[in-house]
Amino acid sequence: MRILSHTLGILTNPDREWKAIRADKHSFAQVFLSHVPILALIPCICLYIGTTTVGFTIGSNNAKLTPASAGTLAIVTYIAILVGVYLFGEFINWMAKTYMVEGDEETRHYEGTALAVFVTTPIFLVGFIGLYPHLWLNVGVHMLAACYSIYLIYEGIPILMNLTKEQSFMYATSVVTVGLVLLVTVRIGSVILWSMGVGPVYQSS
Repeated sequence: MRILSHTLGILTNPDREWKAIRADKHSFAQVFLSHVPILALIPCICLYIGTTTVGFTIGSNNAKLTPASAGTLAIVTYIAILVGVYLFGEFINWMAKTYMVEGDEETRHYEGTALAVFVTTPIFLVGFIGLYPHLWLNVGVHMLAACYSIYLIYEGIPILMNLTKEQSFMYATSVVTVGLVLLVTVRIGSVILWSMGVGPVYQSS
């Protein structure tokens, strides 16, 4: 439960929380499995509820997904989130060698995974907005969360990885770039799945 206590701390006092996360030295399994599978449920469940009960606007019509369709998309989204955060952490771990992060392989693996886990926390938490799936409202809220996540990357890397300002800036910029590439990849994957028949099925009015 100590790891979960970082969830709110990373939002209210990131400097102090990054130092506490660095001091924890948990394993990869502890930092990933005790956090991501739980918080990833927030956007998936909320979007399921929002798209099946509240609905969203298409043109001048209010559309709702069937429970089966929304459930399938929620499961696919959940899996995509787990895989995405895992790959994000692995890329961070891989780049740690390039930027000469100190410590043994196990320590760097924990720090890289912890960074991926906790910088995505704001995006998980704003998943509650999915209860009201208005397109521009959701886009605006998620953009704000993404901006805060980027701030956490630049704030957290010098503390978590114990790097100089020059090293941490280049490292953080690389991490942000990888995160954006992964996000685009997930979006493209969603389009491919929709074309294969996993797309939305709307309730009949």
